[in-house]
Amino acid sequence: MKLDGVEIVHIRMPLVGAFRTSFGTEAVRETLLLRAVAGDVEGWGECGASESPLYSGEYTHGAAEVLARHLIPALSAVPEIDAHGVAPALSAFKENRLAKAALETAILDADLTSRGAPLSYALGAVRDRVACGVSVGIADSIPELLDDVEGYLADGYLRIKLKIEPGWDVEPVRAVRERFGDIMLQVDANASYERSDIDHLLALDDFGLSLVEQPLPADDLLGHAMLARRLSAPICLDESILSARAAATAIELGACRIVNIKPGRVGGYLEARRIHDLCAAHGVPVWCGGMLETGVGRAANVALAALPGFTMPGDTSASARYFAEDLTEPFVLDDGHLAVPTGPGIGVAPDPDRLAAVTVARQWIPLR
Repeated sequence: MKLDGVEIVHIRMPLVGAFRTSFGTEAVRETLLLRAVAGDVEGWGECGASESPLYSGEYTHGAAEVLARHLIPALSAVPEIDAHGVAPALSAFKENRLAKAALETAILDADLTSRGAPLSYALGAVRDRVACGVSVGIADSIPELLDDVEGYLADGYLRIKLKIEPGWDVEPVRAVRERFGDIMLQVDANASYERSDIDHLLALDDFGLSLVEQPLPADDLLGHAMLARRLSAPICLDESILSARAAATAIELGACRIVNIKPGRVGGYLEARRIHDLCAAHGVPVWCGGMLETGVGRAANVALAALPGFTMPGDTSASARYFAEDLTEPFVLDDGHLAVPTGPGIGVAPDPDRLAAVTVARQWIPLR
């Protein structure tokens, strides 16, 4: 496939409610979409970066800069490109996985669209719909948290994930378990605890959690292994898993029993599939995480979550969880599930008028 160029589209979309984690609070989703153009075919990808470098070292303006100055121009050295050629073409550039993932996805979408093949088929999906959970941010009070959870359960979500941090952990989890009984419940610490907190974290075992996600810093695999030996609830790793190699190391060390796969975090959907395959070979369940994606990123995540190893509900929530109006046709929850797109490529594209309304800037990077 010969690329004409790639457009960087900087967007700002208000969220339906502020989303608070230990990384900070987001009320607006500010990120990048990429549009890869090859003749009369185009493909879309979404960058997981946010306005500030709080989840990782990447952030929206920095991602736009590295894409425009380095990553996209590097593809001009590859006369014929497909998604499998993107990672080798960009291998000289360190890190920047979120930006690389967006570029790879846009090219993957364009390539598959030209072939008439859905992303789900190309990845090896086995389901036409996926089970959905919801991530519940840190609330101002326990009564407010209980109201939020009650609403999401009424919407039909099959799993509740509570964000926790020091000072907001045991009591809110206790309150949710006591109020709602035997729901599927898990917690996500976003790496906000230290080894010195291990004894405190053991109190979470009183609540029958399906998993405890990323309690310790991303680089502390040994600490997670120490905690895993004492905690009955399975440890799930998120920020620690940057590649299939990292996943293999974590599994070998006993640092986790479950893996959250975020395609942007690991550099794209091809590496995400490698992690899925590795975990399946070791009997480690996986589920698909989310990064406040619009319908563009959500479509690709849902396709990934339809692979056989994704045996737990993911954070592939409905569009209405985050946006009053999505960029694409909205993803609507049906009996706790989202339908896997069946169209070629990622199966969706932004509505031009809606995209124009939220676009802050555009930059075209020609490749020929």
